[in-house]
Amino acid sequence: MKRALAGLLMLVATAAGAQETTEEGTGATLRGLDKLTGRVTDLEIASGGSVEFGRIDIALEDCRYPEGNRAGDAFAFLTIREAGKPDPVFRGWMIASSPALNPMDHQRYDVWVLRCTTS
Repeated sequence: MKRALAGLLMLVATAAGAQETTEEGTGATLRGLDKLTGRVTDLEIASGGSVEFGRIDIALEDCRYPEGNRAGDAFAFLTIREAGKPDPVFRGWMIASSPALNPMDHQRYDVWVLRCTTS
């Protein structure tokens, strides 16, 4: 917990000191893990689109990466809902290099960002 808080504070301090210019991707590649079956699946989602993974629906609003560095650290804004439930189990930014900084907390599924996609 202390490491996560320290990492968050360092990220905020870095962002406050120097704003990095980013580019928008046309979508994102995510990885999903079904903890019950052990199945790992890579998911391609277009910006503004959604995909089903098991009993969850993952919607991608935006994916960004450092300007001029498509292989750089991606971050994506996701909304994840469980089937039949109106409230999201996760809504916010996920960062590819630090998935534990803002993780989805679900008993069966894990989802994390790998990279942004471009046209």
